[in-house]
Amino acid sequence: MTLWRIRATVDDRPGYLSVLTASLALRGVNILTVQVQPTEHGAVDDFLVDAPDALDEAELIAAVERGRGRDCWVARSEARGLADQPTRVLGLATRLVRDPDATGEALRTLLGADSVSWRPASIGLDRGIVGASMLLADPAGGSFALRRAAPAFTPAEYARAQALVELAATVVRRAAEQVTLVLPDGAELTVRPACADDVAGVLELHEGCSARSRHRRYLGGAALPQPARLRRLLEPSRGLTLIASAPASDGVAESVVAMANLLGEGDEAEVALLVRDDWQRRGLGSALLRRLVGHADRAGYAALLLHVQAENTPMLRTLRRLDRPSVAERDGALLTLTVPLAVPAPVERKGTFLTPGA
Repeated sequence: MTLWRIRATVDDRPGYLSVLTASLALRGVNILTVQVQPTEHGAVDDFLVDAPDALDEAELIAAVERGRGRDCWVARSEARGLADQPTRVLGLATRLVRDPDATGEALRTLLGADSVSWRPASIGLDRGIVGASMLLADPAGGSFALRRAAPAFTPAEYARAQALVELAATVVRRAAEQVTLVLPDGAELTVRPACADDVAGVLELHEGCSARSRHRRYLGGAALPQPARLRRLLEPSRGLTLIASAPASDGVAESVVAMANLLGEGDEAEVALLVRDDWQRRGLGSALLRRLVGHADRAGYAALLLHVQAENTPMLRTLRRLDRPSVAERDGALLTLTVPLAVPAPVERKGTFLTPGA
């Protein structure tokens, strides 16, 4: 028996696929996998088959045509073709997460392309597919051009390829946003934007914090936040969340030791910090707060808001280290601190004005 790949187009009507498979079965062809890709010209059926050694390419094409298939393409396959398409795509995605520079090779493997090239610009060219040529948008700029002799590309293949390119661009962007932070005592941490995949690590952070630290962060209690709430904090609709990670005791894994949230609403953004107890009073909170302020400045927010318990001396000290004036309004044991980011018009406002170093 010999492995073959067969691709053919059939009318997208009930029963037409069964006619094609019956024609193959009459010749002893065993269908191992099949994918159906809708197009405007009909359904493109992509088969991996095990056929008798006596059948050659011409006979397989004839069997397809007798089964109402058209635009048939047939080629020998290898055992690795037995991996189904979702498994292959996930494998390539995993490779790109580790090495986004391998985008071209991943596209070649995914689509069996004869050539893959990157172009800095595609002026006058429409991204999409034309027969056996494909042009993909690179979110980082430019585009990827792919060609193969046969068969023609399908819209489903284009969508898969574009998803891989966007994944690689996201990995590159996140790597560029990641920095190494050196604290005054020489400790090194990794600081980067958070994502939904950080829920488990951030939950461990909360578990490693004292009830007092959690209460100071959330004001309303010391209970562990639900995973759904953590996801919203990690990927806010407006704003930014940073996490700081330190090498674990095994020297391989990293553990999240701090989370800094910037949650935008209107022209203001609320800021909150949570630092694991053994990393407090080491300058980490100040460093994270400065990064959030810089992001808020660039994003065009008018002011930052911080809700702090009056007895939370460490957080008030961290705010003063920003060396920016702030306005404080007190409601019982709660202080609401406003840090202007733009030069505002003079406004009458009740409260105490905190000068830097006060």
